[in-house]
Amino acid sequence: MTTDERQTLEQRCINTIRMLAVDGVERAQSGHPGMPMGAAAMASVLWQDFLRHHPANPAWLDRDRFVLSAGHGSMLLYALLHLTGYDVSLDDLKNFRQWGSCTPGHPEYGHTPGVETTTGPLGQGFATGVGMAIAAAHKAARFNRPGYNLVDHYIYAIVGDGDLMEGVSQEAASLAGTLKLGRLIYLYDDNHISIEGSTDLAFTEDRAARFRACGWQVLEVSDGNDTAAVAAAIAVARNDERPSLIALRTRIGFGSPHKQDCASAHGEPLGADEVRLTRECLGWPADRDFVVPDDVAAQFLRARERGAAAEREWDDKLAAYRRDHPDLAREWDELHDPDAVSRIAEELPVFPPDEKGMATRAASGKVLNALAPRLAGLMGGSADLAPSNKTLIDGEADFSAADYTGRNLRFGVREHAMAAALNGMALHGGLIPYGGTFLVFSDYMKPAIRLAAMMGLRVIYVFTHDSIGLGEDGPTHQPVEHLAALRAVPNLRVFRPADANETAAAWKAAMERAAGPTAMALTRQNVPTIDINLEALRAGVARGGYVIADGDGDGDPEVILIGTGSEVAIVLEAARLLAADGVRTRVVSMPCRELFAAQERGYRDAVLPPAVTCRVAVEAGATMGWERFTGSGGAVVGIDRFGASAPYQELYRRFGFTPAAVAERARGLLRTN
Repeated sequence: MTTDERQTLEQRCINTIRMLAVDGVERAQSGHPGMPMGAAAMASVLWQDFLRHHPANPAWLDRDRFVLSAGHGSMLLYALLHLTGYDVSLDDLKNFRQWGSCTPGHPEYGHTPGVETTTGPLGQGFATGVGMAIAAAHKAARFNRPGYNLVDHYIYAIVGDGDLMEGVSQEAASLAGTLKLGRLIYLYDDNHISIEGSTDLAFTEDRAARFRACGWQVLEVSDGNDTAAVAAAIAVARNDERPSLIALRTRIGFGSPHKQDCASAHGEPLGADEVRLTRECLGWPADRDFVVPDDVAAQFLRARERGAAAEREWDDKLAAYRRDHPDLAREWDELHDPDAVSRIAEELPVFPPDEKGMATRAASGKVLNALAPRLAGLMGGSADLAPSNKTLIDGEADFSAADYTGRNLRFGVREHAMAAALNGMALHGGLIPYGGTFLVFSDYMKPAIRLAAMMGLRVIYVFTHDSIGLGEDGPTHQPVEHLAALRAVPNLRVFRPADANETAAAWKAAMERAAGPTAMALTRQNVPTIDINLEALRAGVARGGYVIADGDGDGDPEVILIGTGSEVAIVLEAARLLAADGVRTRVVSMPCRELFAAQERGYRDAVLPPAVTCRVAVEAGATMGWERFTGSGGAVVGIDRFGASAPYQELYRRFGFTPAAVAERARGLLRTN
């Protein structure tokens, strides 16, 4: 093939991507054509000349990862997946954004083969990629040996102006630069256009200088359609110890005579007339859509052959590694064995009954350190609150630019980036990531938590200082509505354990859950370690709620008191006060409402008999949602206002979280029912 023929084919490949995006959006009458049209050249170069992947096996462990952080340009990714031989057909492209299709409006992990993470909320893909790079660097440092680079891949992303405007990307960029994540390469689609118009309206800083200040290598390409310059920049980026941002000046809607460089190209179909003119401009067939020329198809499908050869070579390397490094190979296998977690999670610490007890955050730290030596994939840290969150693994080094083997992550005061990075670590595979902060700051993490739940990722959030019980720091740091907000997230389990042993059981449930995240809300203050049969406790926590104490006498109780967390000790004492009055009282600990609600009807009715309408739920948080369990005849002792600054004992008394107040509330129900 001559040079001219190669260049012609290259241009046809790029225009194929452009027009598949245009046609998909036009048929759906919905979507974002402008970004794929402008970024097609950089994407074609990356996917054809650099990306090491195997379309026939999207889960190959040593593949390069590609993140489309600018997820609104999803037709760019779907076109690439189809062309390179993933299980994404031309009919799938034609069903873009339609019910039941594998080509939804924004890329969804687990829904479309080859999609590495769910993106669309801007900045999330950027920060998630940083987590992938953390995981890759850690596993490379632990397992690679001379001649045996089991982990030898890059994390690529295409990011846009909107990604860089979002605060989470700045948090993540700062962290990545500090950690010198040199396998992280981001292509910046610098098209100067957002939905409202020119980025000059709201985005005028020197982006290159900002990233250089964060410790990134910044490369600039003045013409994003100059494929030779794009390739040269990627080659340079692959050989630097710093993360790299390649800023490519592109033209949104490239090839559209009237919408190129216009905000209208961003998020709406070009329209039939403009599509016809764009075909003419790009020299594309005018009489049909979704055209993939035979030579273009053959060129892109070479990715399958390259990928198969790369994976075979890696498999041979792994086989030799098993022979020469058997101990490391066993550790590698355990890291990627989902059943290993269940086996190790059985080995939980046991805490004896103790009236003084301990804070559940302290118990969480003890459980973490009991499990970490036996669970090599457990890795995480805190957003600058590790001493308070009890999230450090004793005896382990910090993960840093000087030592990637460390399992203690120092995220700095970057809650949002921490949550998104945890997603990336989980997506990379083999690790069980956790991250800690105060429960009140879960607000800063919410978008990434939501995506973890949507993707079904095993991520553990250690939220301490879970109520007004943190005391003197006052209402700015006292969570009120946060439990309700987290419980509203589909597929997120929220545990608020009553004592040290419930905390251990919650950790077990979190680690054994392979298809969704878990949030643990833990106390700052000490709570008693309850005297109860340990087997019953663990079984009860695994079902989300259980009877922790039952009054004397036959038949159903007269009153049911339901508690979570630190309030379980309060309702147990309230039950004693009621028992002294001759009231048969049942106490139910409900550490995880979502899990309890998912149990079969028979179990739920056994714990909360429908005939017993006098029910009082007690939790130092917003009352919203408890009516589901208390029913119309019940009551909730909660807090629907902000807290105050005072010692926690005073706050509990003032807000009615005392055994006497709870008992009186129950008596009131008995009088009226």
